[in-house]
Amino acid sequence: MKATFSYDHIHIRSKDPKGMAEYFHKMFDAEVLESVQSDGQNRIDLDINGLAIFIAAVPEDLDLPNSPGTPYLGLDHFGFKVDDVYGAVEELRAKGGEIVVEPHEIRPGVKIAFIRGPENVRIELLERD
Repeated sequence: MKATFSYDHIHIRSKDPKGMAEYFHKMFDAEVLESVQSDGQNRIDLDINGLAIFIAAVPEDLDLPNSPGTPYLGLDHFGFKVDDVYGAVEELRAKGGEIVVEPHEIRPGVKIAFIRGPENVRIELLERD
Protein backbone atom coordinates (compact mmCIF):
# COMPACT_ATOMS: atom_id res chain seq x y z
CA MET A 1 0.00 0.00 0.00
CA LYS A 2 1.42 3.39 -1.01
CA ALA A 3 1.15 6.28 1.47
CA THR A 4 -0.90 9.33 0.47
CA PHE A 5 0.31 12.74 1.65
CA SER A 6 -1.78 15.89 1.89
CA TYR A 7 -1.54 19.24 3.64
CA ASP A 8 -2.53 19.43 7.31
CA HIS A 9 -0.98 22.46 9.05
CA ILE A 10 1.92 24.86 9.56
CA HIS A 11 3.40 25.07 13.06
CA ILE A 12 5.09 28.27 14.26
CA ARG A 13 6.97 28.63 17.55
CA SER A 14 6.77 32.06 19.16
CA LYS A 15 7.79 33.89 22.32
CA ASP A 16 4.55 35.88 21.91
CA PRO A 17 1.81 33.57 20.58
CA LYS A 18 -0.96 36.12 21.25
CA GLY A 19 0.97 38.83 19.39
CA MET A 20 1.64 36.43 16.51
CA ALA A 21 -2.07 35.52 16.36
CA GLU A 22 -3.09 39.20 16.45
CA TYR A 23 -0.75 39.90 13.53
CA PHE A 24 -2.28 37.15 11.38
CA HIS A 25 -5.79 38.28 12.36
CA LYS A 26 -5.02 41.90 11.43
CA MET A 27 -3.13 41.19 8.22
CA PHE A 28 -4.89 38.11 6.83
CA ASP A 29 -8.27 38.04 8.63
CA ALA A 30 -7.26 34.83 10.42
CA GLU A 31 -9.82 33.32 12.76
CA VAL A 32 -8.06 32.96 16.14
CA LEU A 33 -9.01 29.78 17.99
CA GLU A 34 -7.92 29.71 21.62
CA SER A 35 -8.27 26.57 23.71
CA VAL A 36 -6.70 24.66 26.59
CA GLN A 37 -4.89 21.40 25.81
CA SER A 38 -5.35 18.24 27.85
CA ASP A 39 -2.10 19.05 29.72
CA GLY A 40 -3.56 22.41 30.83
CA GLN A 41 -1.41 24.50 28.49
CA ASN A 42 -3.02 27.30 26.50
CA ARG A 43 -3.16 26.76 22.75
CA ILE A 44 -3.65 29.20 19.89
CA ASP A 45 -4.56 28.01 16.41
CA LEU A 46 -5.42 30.05 13.34
CA ASP A 47 -7.73 29.33 10.44
CA ILE A 48 -7.09 31.34 7.28
CA ASN A 49 -9.62 30.15 4.71
CA GLY A 50 -8.95 26.52 5.64
CA LEU A 51 -5.20 26.96 6.17
CA ALA A 52 -4.40 25.73 9.68
CA ILE A 53 -1.56 27.43 11.56
CA PHE A 54 -0.67 26.27 15.06
CA ILE A 55 1.26 28.67 17.28
CA ALA A 56 3.28 27.06 20.07
CA ALA A 57 4.65 29.10 22.95
CA VAL A 58 8.37 29.19 23.63
CA PRO A 59 9.41 30.51 27.06
CA GLU A 60 10.44 34.17 26.78
CA ASP A 61 13.53 33.61 28.92
CA LEU A 62 15.06 31.12 26.47
CA ASP A 63 17.82 32.70 24.39
CA LEU A 64 16.74 31.43 20.98
CA PRO A 65 17.29 33.15 17.65
CA ASN A 66 14.41 34.41 15.52
CA SER A 67 13.98 32.94 12.07
CA PRO A 68 17.18 33.67 10.17
CA GLY A 69 17.66 36.07 7.31
CA THR A 70 18.05 34.71 3.82
CA PRO A 71 19.60 32.72 2.36
CA TYR A 72 19.90 29.80 4.77
CA LEU A 73 19.18 26.09 4.89
CA GLY A 74 15.82 24.80 6.08
CA LEU A 75 12.27 26.08 5.72
CA ASP A 76 12.40 29.49 4.08
CA HIS A 77 8.79 30.68 3.95
CA PHE A 78 5.19 29.77 3.31
CA GLY A 79 2.96 31.32 0.69
CA PHE A 80 -0.57 32.64 0.29
CA LYS A 81 -2.25 32.53 -3.11
CA VAL A 82 -3.87 35.87 -4.01
CA ASP A 83 -5.89 37.09 -6.99
CA ASP A 84 -4.05 40.43 -7.24
CA VAL A 85 -0.58 40.61 -5.67
CA TYR A 86 -0.29 44.39 -6.18
CA GLY A 87 -3.64 45.02 -4.48
CA ALA A 88 -2.83 42.57 -1.67
CA VAL A 89 0.49 44.31 -1.00
CA GLU A 90 -1.17 47.73 -0.84
CA GLU A 91 -3.82 46.36 1.56
CA LEU A 92 -1.13 44.85 3.82
CA ARG A 93 1.01 47.99 3.62
CA ALA A 94 -2.00 50.07 4.72
CA LYS A 95 -2.32 47.79 7.76
CA GLY A 96 1.35 48.37 8.65
CA GLY A 97 2.80 45.30 6.94
CA GLU A 98 6.53 45.27 6.22
CA ILE A 99 6.99 44.45 2.55
CA VAL A 100 10.48 43.01 2.05
CA VAL A 101 10.17 42.14 -1.65
CA GLU A 102 7.92 44.38 -3.71
CA PRO A 103 5.53 42.72 -6.18
CA HIS A 104 7.12 41.66 -9.43
CA GLU A 105 6.72 39.10 -12.19
CA ILE A 106 9.18 36.22 -11.85
CA ARG A 107 8.08 34.61 -15.13
CA PRO A 108 5.14 35.10 -17.47
CA GLY A 109 1.92 34.60 -15.53
CA VAL A 110 3.51 34.43 -12.06
CA LYS A 111 3.87 37.44 -9.75
CA ILE A 112 5.21 37.37 -6.19
CA ALA A 113 5.94 39.58 -3.20
CA PHE A 114 7.17 38.90 0.34
CA ILE A 115 6.09 40.32 3.68
CA ARG A 116 7.94 39.91 6.99
CA GLY A 117 5.81 38.72 9.86
CA PRO A 118 6.60 38.76 13.58
CA GLU A 119 9.85 37.11 14.65
CA ASN A 120 11.13 37.33 11.06
CA VAL A 121 8.61 34.84 9.60
CA ARG A 122 8.68 35.24 5.80
CA ILE A 123 5.35 35.09 3.97
CA GLU A 124 5.07 34.96 0.18
CA LEU A 125 2.13 36.36 -1.75
CA LEU A 126 1.69 34.54 -5.06
CA GLU A 127 -0.51 35.39 -8.04
CA ARG A 128 -0.81 32.94 -10.93
CA ASP A 129 -2.65 33.78 -14.13
